[in-house]
Amino acid sequence: MSKNIVIVESPAKAKTIEGYLGKDFKVASSYGHIRDLPKGDKAIDINNRFKPTYEITPDKKEVIKNLRSLVKDADTIYLASDDDREGEAISWHLKEVLKLKDENTKRIVFREITKNAIQRAIENPRGIDYDLVNAQQARRILDRLVGFELSPVLWKKIKTGLSAGRVQSVAVRLIVEREREIEAFEAKSSFRITAQFEVDGKTFQAELPKKFETKAEAEAFLKACLQAEFTVGNLEKKPAKKSPAPPFTTSTLQQEASRKLYFSVAQTMSVAQKLYEAGKITYMRTDSVNLSEEAMRSAESAIKNEFGDQYHKARKYTTKSEGAQEAHEAIRPTDFSKPEITGDRNEQRLYELIWKRAIASQMADAQLEKTNITIQISNSDLTLSAHGEVIKFDGFLKVYMESTDDENEEDDNQNKSLLPPMQIGQPLHLREMKGKESFTRPAPRYTEASLVKKLEELGIGRPSTYAPTISTIQKREYVIKESRDGTPRNYQEMVIADGEFKESTKTEITGAEKQKLFPTNIAMVVNDFLVEHFPNVIDYNFTAKVEKEFDDIAAGGQDWQDMIDNFYGKFHHSVEETEQVSRQDVNSSRFLGNHPENGKPVTARLGRFGPLVQIGDNDDEDKKFASLKKGQFIENISLEDALELFKLPRDVGMFEGKKMVAAIGRFGPYIRHDGNFVSLKKEQDPLSITEDEAIQLIQDKREADAKKHIKTFDENPEIQILNGRWGPYIKFGKNNFKIPKGKEAEKLSYQETVEIIENQPDTKKKGGRFAKKK
Repeated sequence: MSKNIVIVESPAKAKTIEGYLGKDFKVASSYGHIRDLPKGDKAIDINNRFKPTYEITPDKKEVIKNLRSLVKDADTIYLASDDDREGEAISWHLKEVLKLKDENTKRIVFREITKNAIQRAIENPRGIDYDLVNAQQARRILDRLVGFELSPVLWKKIKTGLSAGRVQSVAVRLIVEREREIEAFEAKSSFRITAQFEVDGKTFQAELPKKFETKAEAEAFLKACLQAEFTVGNLEKKPAKKSPAPPFTTSTLQQEASRKLYFSVAQTMSVAQKLYEAGKITYMRTDSVNLSEEAMRSAESAIKNEFGDQYHKARKYTTKSEGAQEAHEAIRPTDFSKPEITGDRNEQRLYELIWKRAIASQMADAQLEKTNITIQISNSDLTLSAHGEVIKFDGFLKVYMESTDDENEEDDNQNKSLLPPMQIGQPLHLREMKGKESFTRPAPRYTEASLVKKLEELGIGRPSTYAPTISTIQKREYVIKESRDGTPRNYQEMVIADGEFKESTKTEITGAEKQKLFPTNIAMVVNDFLVEHFPNVIDYNFTAKVEKEFDDIAAGGQDWQDMIDNFYGKFHHSVEETEQVSRQDVNSSRFLGNHPENGKPVTARLGRFGPLVQIGDNDDEDKKFASLKKGQFIENISLEDALELFKLPRDVGMFEGKKMVAAIGRFGPYIRHDGNFVSLKKEQDPLSITEDEAIQLIQDKREADAKKHIKTFDENPEIQILNGRWGPYIKFGKNNFKIPKGKEAEKLSYQETVEIIENQPDTKKKGGRFAKKK
């Protein structure tokens, strides 16, 4: 029996650490949290200073049994969960449940899993920090109280099964408000003038700094330029520099991995967790941009070896956010001398991003030379501008350039590299000048990463909460993440070239969205209800203030029970007041007008299976219903659009002697034929799909199903061997089972298939803190 037991959260971490500690240590895993507040109203004793009752989660009973037998005879138990509030709470729960004694229990922390860090932690143990535990308890209890009391209100007043939460409802509010901002936005047009000049056979771009409000002004300017001469009025060259971004925090890593690698926030955290547990990077939940002295020395050595002394510049970054703990570090590689690692493709890509960002933060500025040229127009007081940029010394740009997600930057097509040599007074030959109509754009819809950025700016949530919050609002179907096609829009373009003026109308696609967050109808209704009746709970400043109070508890500045008491009284009173609100007063339906033919009222409202439009009153026996299409909202659908929906279900034609019907269901538009359902493609509309297109969809689906099916068994038709996205697998009832390596799907007998099902390991994810968070 080992004299020393180290308990961590995940088996992957346990495996890495055990390799560093030697034979006197046994490293075991708690597989995340071991106990939690039970469901129901017995979890928190509100009248007894919010005293929580915790219970061991059912899937952890075996884990606890194994840990108890390990610690029974151990000389020293080291609690080595993560170095944050959540980790501190896990250590405390372990101490309580395993009944560990103070004299032989030590709390150790590290923010990277390397031999040095683990040895240092063992040499510098401490006790459990109860302030951190209380901050985590306060968050958990407050969030449970809000969810537990708000959700039933939503069930009674709006729709059963809904949920609300202190941070998730604020995140939904941001998305709803952005959607309404976009809906209310009116695009204004203006005309932008660009020109192409030629000097000694080389061309360069210039632009008029001001835009013209009307087509007439732009046209007058262009026509005047037909008779004008152009000369270099001023030319200035000045040195400039670019500095690198600081190393990653949780939120900046999520944003950059989204922009550069197209990862979702949850995917970034999952991959980062694996890298951390394998000892490749430091802890991935942090809001600090600080690097330790040791890390800075290691980065310096890697930069000088790889690029030379002139590329190194030591930099100390400090964090702007108030709650950041500077003792913690930014996310960085544990070994700067390794620009790449082995592992799966996504692990390699994320590691490379982290390595580049951290190493660039310790590199020299890029030295640039910027050239600005002013071009005079002989018959106008207006001037054109051209800008050039030359990199004199690349510095950190040799390794890394930060991306931006500013969608409102104009595509100026200007050549920002070298401009041809010119002198003041030099005449220029105009090849072409263009006046193009452009339109103002609303603020962009949020991506997962830009929502994280906004929450962080507002001081809402902390590094550990971003990913779970964004997953929750999608799981609860308040928000959907998807790409949407844009719509065509005409714009005017005028060109002067070779002494001629030409104008034309062109078409561009506007409003196309890639992997953006859209609110659902239910989000709109729930948000409005919460804003009206619980303004405090989803007020941005209030939510940020609560976060600061958690920080204050963590620093020992206030009592957690007092903090919850201050919140709960007013909150509970608001809950009681909503009892008086009638369901009819909740703004979940809207009168659109009367039917032009029969005069019956047409309303849009939330139904049991989603948003719908209805013809006739509730007591009308002949009332009709139609589901809203994706992208249509109860709050702004027109009577005309609503009546269009009643053209569905629609007979599309016949196939194999049976009718094909187009309709919209819970999961979008589909064709029904012979009892089977086939989804329409993204670009197809159930109101206009043709007979031929519908037949093609049915045939394509049959072909795909045939390819998917490998074999079934007479002994039990419920067992099927199918072809999936990642290769063949066994399906039995609602469960899927992997086929072991070396077995050919086509040759499997019934007996072999049953054995695979019976011997399949339990695939429930027990471990990993990230998997456990709600």
